Amino acid sequence: MLVHGLGGDRGIWAPVLGALASSHDVIAVDLPGFGRSAALPEDPPPSPVRLAGALAELLDALALDRVHVAGNSLGGWVGLELARLGRALSVCGIAPAGFWGRPLPPKPFVAHHVSRALRPVLRPAIHGSARLRHRALTGVVGDPSRVPAADAERIIRAYADGPGFVAVNKAMRAAEPLRSREGIDVPITLAWCELDRLVRPPRQLPFAVERETELAGCGHVPMWDDPDAIVDVVKATADG
Repeated sequence: MLVHGLGGDRGIWAPVLGALASSHDVIAVDLPGFGRSAALPEDPPPSPVRLAGALAELLDALALDRVHVAGNSLGGWVGLELARLGRALSVCGIAPAGFWGRPLPPKPFVAHHVSRALRPVLRPAIHGSARLRHRALTGVVGDPSRVPAADAERIIRAYADGPGFVAVNKAMRAAEPLRSREGIDVPITLAWCELDRLVRPPRQLPFAVERETELAGCGHVPMWDDPDAIVDVVKATADG
């Protein structure tokens, strides 16, 4: 199961989906409130724990007990909570959120509001200007020139259009961070991205993991920066 991060959708996995599907059955999901998935009610808040519960319900609907999980950013945190529910065989967290020391204060959603305001002109702007694409993606991709215009448009539209963005962002920032792996008895890989501007590895992890690695030359959403490296780390985790 492939789980995207805050403001994304399942399309972030496009550069690696074929290679992963060549050897594994793959489910790429849209988290509740993103892509084609309806948002959860905001009471209780749609925290990482609650999002994991929604994925557990999806597994029930698919008659699946446990799956290997790879998650990017918020998706990595959700994957660990899914493991805590007993529904994961392994977890590969790529630039995983949740390893900060304390709950985070609220943050203005300036970039989200700007992207929503620009939706009417997004297609001609993104397809017509490589420079604009570069500026729009610099915060999340190490080398924006690697992202085709159509993929760049999808990334930005997903960020702008997710109806759950504000509620999930608030709930994620207010949630208790990851402090313990109590209840998680599956292999964990944490892959940090060298050029990540959004999430940095903590000076000391709050609990031991089976594998920790750095993805050289990669930004926060690294699937376009180095798809081979992403495929390798995901497969290595799932295959043991």
